[in-house]
Amino acid sequence: MKKILLVEDDSHLQFLIKEELADEGYDVSVVSNGKEALSRLFDEGEAEPDLIILDIRMPKMDGLDTMGYILKSKLDKPVIIHSAYASYRDNPIARTADAYVLKSHNFSRLKATISELISSRNDDLALTQQAANC
Repeated sequence: MKKILLVEDDSHLQFLIKEELADEGYDVSVVSNGKEALSRLFDEGEAEPDLIILDIRMPKMDGLDTMGYILKSKLDKPVIIHSAYASYRDNPIARTADAYVLKSHNFSRLKATISELISSRNDDLALTQQAANC
């Protein structure tokens, strides 16, 4: 089962997204801000997620600052920026994310993007393993 870390401060969205993704077969962990996300990502006892969904506007540490720390750490996991604000799309740090999905009442775009990123990551890993075996 693929693991997803959802970084979202809105408790209603946390619930809805977690339920939608659980129905798709994902194991979803939820945190409410960037500080909690970094603690979860770099805690030795925690299993690394296969993908990170990151809101931008959050208390304590916003998504752009969190993305900066993820980039500096060289954590090689796909990141989806999931924001209600299209205006951040051209931010240089936001552009480093693997995808930028605008929030919507319909989660089909988010789910399709997750599926695409996880399957492309699996394809890349298979090719790397195949090359190592040659």
